[in-house]
Amino acid sequence: MTRVSRRNLFAGAGGGLALGAAAGFGAAHAVGDDTTAARDAVDLTRSYDFYTGDHQAGIATPPQRHCIFMTFDMVDGVSAADLQVLLARWSAAIAQLMAGEPVGQVEPVRSGAVGTDTGEALDLAPASLTVTLGLGPGLFDDRFGLASKRPKLLEDLPALPSDQLRPGTTGGDLALQACADDPQVAYHAIRDLARMGKGVVDTGWTVMGFGRASAGAGQSTPRNLMGFKDGTRNIEETADLDEHVWIDDDPAWAGGTYWVVRKIQMNIETWDADDVADQQQVFGRTKVEGAPLSGRVEHDEPDFSATKDGAPVIPPTSHVALAAPENNGGTRILRRGYNYTDGINELAQLDAGLLFVGFCNDPASFIKLQTRLGTSDRLNEYISHIGSALFVAPPAPRRGHYLGEALFG
Repeated sequence: MTRVSRRNLFAGAGGGLALGAAAGFGAAHAVGDDTTAARDAVDLTRSYDFYTGDHQAGIATPPQRHCIFMTFDMVDGVSAADLQVLLARWSAAIAQLMAGEPVGQVEPVRSGAVGTDTGEALDLAPASLTVTLGLGPGLFDDRFGLASKRPKLLEDLPALPSDQLRPGTTGGDLALQACADDPQVAYHAIRDLARMGKGVVDTGWTVMGFGRASAGAGQSTPRNLMGFKDGTRNIEETADLDEHVWIDDDPAWAGGTYWVVRKIQMNIETWDADDVADQQQVFGRTKVEGAPLSGRVEHDEPDFSATKDGAPVIPPTSHVALAAPENNGGTRILRRGYNYTDGINELAQLDAGLLFVGFCNDPASFIKLQTRLGTSDRLNEYISHIGSALFVAPPAPRRGHYLGEALFG
């Protein structure tokens, strides 16, 4: 459900940056046609309704251009009532933010008063902002008496092949994901929600994402920082979402989903030194078109039985072959990734990669896929999984209610 906020009166040329899907350059490759441009056009006046009473926005919503992900840990000594009040306040604030409204006074009437909204999005349109809440396994320990409310499949992820997790970039009691087509709108949402949580939660680890790295329904396929199209076979159909994403076997959490977050560092400079022919063998797709090596265009179905000179056309250790549902018993997850950069690392090399975000109705789906990929994927030579967390995203509330309300009934 979408609607236009009254704040579109302020929308204009200063509405924010819009990073499009990467376009190739060269005599043999056109930038794109009018159909592609129209499909990916950004309407900064669009807003989404928070109170759907169904699934939270920011999961199956068409991915926006920018994302900020932040985790939070409960402060020692706070109570279940403190948590309940925070979730209620956050829910009310998220509803206002998604509507393009401030969360309080920017310029208080009373002299000397501190503003309740920081003001940096005051003159900006809603930019399709969505804010999604996740609850981590640790929230259901002995601190708040919520053990009996724990979703039955919510546990910390086990150690997985290719894990090189760093201290300070794992787990979290709570998580917020703000996605928008204007980076300042996304930043404002996370900033003001974090301010509201002071004294109840401490901020954890954060990733600032840009240039969506997965496709939603009706969107052209974007590219990751390795230059390859990402998300060609992502889930789009409602029937597939019902089968693979939304929880339906745990009545208290029906309409919610399990939410996997991985921070994946790419060895960009090593990758850039590899020849393109080998890069295509790593992915199992062509770099410009994104076609499977067995096909001609991007959306051709991969033929994993095709051979040439006695060898598989798509290498069995390629990323496409190992991740394909037909090679994993039909296992699928909804991907919603973003590129990220942390600038330059201690070796004076580019520090960048992928914020992998995935949603599924059984975390075993991700564990199965990542175990397979982490063991055999040729891409592992160029990536490291340095951050990891699992959350449950509760269903969206109806008007007059708040996220996670069922925990306190």
